[in-house]
Amino acid sequence: MPIYNKLVRDKIPKIIESTGKKFSVIQLDKEQYIKELKKKRLEELDEYDNAANNEEALEELADLLEVLSALAATHGSSLEEIEKIRQEKAATRGGFQEKIFLIEVED
Repeated sequence: MPIYNKLVRDKIPKIIESTGKKFSVIQLDKEQYIKELKKKRLEELDEYDNAANNEEALEELADLLEVLSALAATHGSSLEEIEKIRQEKAATRGGFQEKIFLIEVED
């Protein structure tokens, strides 16, 4: 039986159950949950980095966004609040649309 030891989406146990396969899961406490969300964030980012085309890249970005949504909730917030903060920072510091790459700054 393959061992996964990773955070999965909420409906995965039902999906596995529907195949008739046996499995085991546990429910994490908050500290473990945050730790596993951080690991999942890196997993999804790695999958994005290795996407072969735009469709796969967008799929992985959606997965990453789902993890960010869960992380925001652990901080008592939401993606909407994060978007508001993002917009405020973009208004004062700019975004990344102009593709500016800083080389050096004189002391």
